[in-house]
Amino acid sequence: MASTVERLAQRKLISPPKWLPTCIAYETIMGSMAYGVSSDSSDMDIYGFCIPPKDDVFPHLRGEIPGFGRQLQRFEQYQQHHIEDKDALAGRGREYDLTIFSLVKFFQLAMENNPNIVDSLFTPRECVLHCNAIGERVREKRQIFLHKGAWHKFKGYAYSQVHKMEIKTPQEGSKRAQNVEVFGFDVKFAYHVVRLLDEVEQILTLGDLDLQRDRERMKAIRRGEWTLEQVKEFFVTKEKELESAYTASKLPHGPDEAAIKTLLMECLEAHYGSLESAIALPGQERALLAQIKALCEKAGV
Repeated sequence: MASTVERLAQRKLISPPKWLPTCIAYETIMGSMAYGVSSDSSDMDIYGFCIPPKDDVFPHLRGEIPGFGRQLQRFEQYQQHHIEDKDALAGRGREYDLTIFSLVKFFQLAMENNPNIVDSLFTPRECVLHCNAIGERVREKRQIFLHKGAWHKFKGYAYSQVHKMEIKTPQEGSKRAQNVEVFGFDVKFAYHVVRLLDEVEQILTLGDLDLQRDRERMKAIRRGEWTLEQVKEFFVTKEKELESAYTASKLPHGPDEAAIKTLLMECLEAHYGSLESAIALPGQERALLAQIKALCEKAGV
């Protein structure tokens, strides 16, 4: 089945790089739909990853020498917001926000435990819009990216949501501005504070993640059933609890870069075929010589 990017490109609603539409490996719905707090399907925030042309991932194949001469810009991500599909939903229309990363950039951000990227790998299956064999492999191995560094990343994101909740003024006339007028603060920022802390608690204590585990509490916050003071108090209390959870967590302190790199290389090889001309793996020559020697001894040479 065609990816969302491919379908939108075929209808000329977007203009991505020419190679991109047929190289999408994974797409998933993000945002409130993924967190189970919205039934509105008219807006879709979509994250995913693609595999760029081989000489983009391995620029030496096109003759580039790092640090010398003109360096061609490498693809990292394609982003386009407010894409209107007026024919969707039986004419009611739908708006898309697209963020598609290169596989390499996606792996780097996942290895750093970027909350948005981690979330995109743990969305409910019904939120996955497109997933080829490589996408499935990454989802199956998604726990390989998790480590204790998630606490620092998620806490930082939660801090930023608290800060925005306190000082950011929504655009006049917007839904968020109406919420502030009714509840006295932006409940969307508030529910993200609680969501982020619940997610990192799961990562530290379970080594896994269910994005919808806390959805009833998040719905209550969005309905304005929590005060600003309650949200702040929750943040302070939960932060202390999570410091203890961080200490007790059985997760490694940092990422297993070697294992993640192996998975990345397997994905690239599955897409391109042999990587022999693109990369020399350490010890490959020795292993090959050992095989030749064994064959020669077996033949009595």
